Amino acid sequence: MSKTNEDTLSPDIEIDEQHVREYLKNNPDFFDQHPDILDHLQISHSAGNAVSLVERQVSVLRERNMEMRKRLNSLMENARDNDRLFKLTRELVLALLDVDDIDSLCKVFTDHLSNDFGIEFSSIIIFGDPADSTEHCRFESFEVARREIGALFTGDKSVCGALRKDELSYLFPEGSSLGSAALQTLKGNHNIGIIAVGSADPDYYRSNMGTLFLNHIADVLVRILPNLTKKSG
Repeated sequence: MSKTNEDTLSPDIEIDEQHVREYLKNNPDFFDQHPDILDHLQISHSAGNAVSLVERQVSVLRERNMEMRKRLNSLMENARDNDRLFKLTRELVLALLDVDDIDSLCKVFTDHLSNDFGIEFSSIIIFGDPADSTEHCRFESFEVARREIGALFTGDKSVCGALRKDELSYLFPEGSSLGSAALQTLKGNHNIGIIAVGSADPDYYRSNMGTLFLNHIADVLVRILPNLTKKSG
């Protein structure tokens, strides 16, 4: 018959205070392996040799407090960023509502993204006759766009990531140093155009990043552009 390890208690043995005492003495690292147990202990500071255990408990609570502070600081920082983004988005939307022609709209769009949002590259393409292109607004035929970047037309969803060089060149003709981009199609009753933002950093726009801002601006443009097209026509 094999010997039983001194630290192992048989299920037939009724556990009493002495067993617990002996087990803890034979396993001095027990609370290191199970720090959550400390939350359930009530030990007076005057408990003699147990002071080290109290200190350990305080240390665990201090670590948790630091972790909670980090999470709180992160939440507050995100809240400040969201407040700033909301304010800038509101200003952009109001500025877009004030324009009365397509050229002004495209200029407002690119100026705000560059100056207020700090976006390196931005592009707005309206589907139509290229001959209608203005100083600040680029018109391209839908057929050409579909041929050049057809793989990026994925319904109503935004596309983010490190696009192919030819796709980036089409979206940003003057942006030879681009590494990644995000784009959103403008769709109302028909295909209206595309908006895109880009960065020289190939990892800046990732496939898993949020695109709420881009989607919101696209929704606004879809409602404004048809009216401006009629006016400019």
